[in-house]
Amino acid sequence: MTRLAAALLVFAAPAATSFATDAPSHTATAALVPATLTASATTTPAVTRNGQEVYRRFLDGLSEPECTADATERWRSHFGHVPRQLASRGNDVLPLFAYVVEEVRAQHLPTEFALIPFVESGYRPGARSASGPAGLWQFIAVTARNHEIPIRPGYDGRLSPADSTRAAVRYLKTLHGMFAGDWRLAVMAYNAGEYRVFGALKRAGQEARDATPDTLPMPQTTQAYVRKLHALSCLIKEAGERETWMASMDREVPALTAIAVPDGIRDLDTLASRHETDAARLKRLNPAHVDGRLARIGQPVTLLVPQAAAAPPVFMAEAPPEVDIPPATHDATTAARRMHTVVRGDSPWSIAKRYGLRTQELLTRNALDARSVLRPGMELLIDER
Repeated sequence: MTRLAAALLVFAAPAATSFATDAPSHTATAALVPATLTASATTTPAVTRNGQEVYRRFLDGLSEPECTADATERWRSHFGHVPRQLASRGNDVLPLFAYVVEEVRAQHLPTEFALIPFVESGYRPGARSASGPAGLWQFIAVTARNHEIPIRPGYDGRLSPADSTRAAVRYLKTLHGMFAGDWRLAVMAYNAGEYRVFGALKRAGQEARDATPDTLPMPQTTQAYVRKLHALSCLIKEAGERETWMASMDREVPALTAIAVPDGIRDLDTLASRHETDAARLKRLNPAHVDGRLARIGQPVTLLVPQAAAAPPVFMAEAPPEVDIPPATHDATTAARRMHTVVRGDSPWSIAKRYGLRTQELLTRNALDARSVLRPGMELLIDER
């Protein structure tokens, strides 16, 4: 299991190398990804992502794209199921993997780091070990607290993919800077502690910027940690050479994002209902909120939700104070009653103002009240019946 340092004593500057958008593709298999997926992103967050795009983003961010002898057959066999998990429609692995890949890349870190949850938890947010570690990244309680992951009665932030990923990526960014941008030394430190790696470098007479990590006097479990991640990256890279696997990745998956627990909502079922989102998925993604009840612990806590559920629905009570609006005049010969189709961003107040109505008139004509919710696509009657 991962043994992280008790506290972060050094906050290193970001690594100079950026993998954000301009890294070249490292393999001919990336050519299988449709050209339309390489277009620049718009300012509006995508609601879904194509699985092939996720695959390309992972490949483009690898620090060590070439497979070497370190990718041993032992670990290839051990993790042989991972490409199948990513290709499967029956789990949450690909959406979670996509989320972590983007969190890693946002910090200009190598995407080898996004493979750590496969080793630690099998990408299961609710994973618990009998020896104490928990969650996607398998933090122990003392390390979680040192990394500002909230643990309170009724809420264990280690089981929050949003809380734990934020902490893990922040720590990995620090380690990456400490060890001169060498991802292998960084994951050794993630597994065994940074001071043990510094000690091994000193005993071997090496410096981080030109170290040979596989020769350092470190425990075999730590050396194996690097080999596991390299084997995983090779398995995923080579899976792209199979047309059937790439075809299975050519599907839309929900883009996940972290949000603050919304005010006025007590459980995930209510949140799902208001956003027309799958409640079962919300509960699987957020096991820190036991039985779907949203924890309130006196400090901000987060949810991991599909992007489609990130924008709040429009509540009738959100209308600003009423002002007197002169009634609109209509041509008496107008036979058809006007209708308004709700679009994202509409509110009862803005719609009423547009048509020269008071908000209460609009609500009454459509049998609505202040507790109702407007959803895109709803048809509202503007003129009296």
